[in-house]
Amino acid sequence: MKAKDLMIPIQDYLRPDNTLKEAVNLLKTAKRGEDRIGVKGLPVLDEKGRLIGMLSMRDILKVVFPFYMSMMDLGDFTWDGMVESIARRSSDKLVKDVMSKVIITVDENASLMECVDHMIKHNIKRLPVVDKSGKAVGMLYERDVFFAIIKAMLEENNGDRK
Repeated sequence: MKAKDLMIPIQDYLRPDNTLKEAVNLLKTAKRGEDRIGVKGLPVLDEKGRLIGMLSMRDILKVVFPFYMSMMDLGDFTWDGMVESIARRSSDKLVKDVMSKVIITVDENASLMECVDHMIKHNIKRLPVVDKSGKAVGMLYERDVFFAIIKAMLEENNGDRK
């Protein structure tokens, strides 16, 4: 099985100049296959369709929980509604300033083993799939890879059982 056999073609994506408010609205309503169910992360593509980043829920959470807060005793510095206040002030930030820029990708002809290897080694749940020209053509999701594996695991194969 190859990456192209399991990938979901890219239908929704972000541009680097989208605001976080626009991004979260798209994350909430993005298509996955035929359904608009929302997604936990989206690719960021330039004007030529090249993958330049990924924006995930975790990236957005990092915006409302600045890294320096982890070095402090939050009880001394927080107030009720603090996260909501930071979120409102952050809504106009640009995707390019928040997105993850180091992206692990696989070629559309990559084996399932290579895909699983990348997901595990890099602790990622979404793996962009690129064509020969480097253009992002699809997304492999951990859930879909997992279900392909369990399908093979549960298949009865009389040739292997003796």
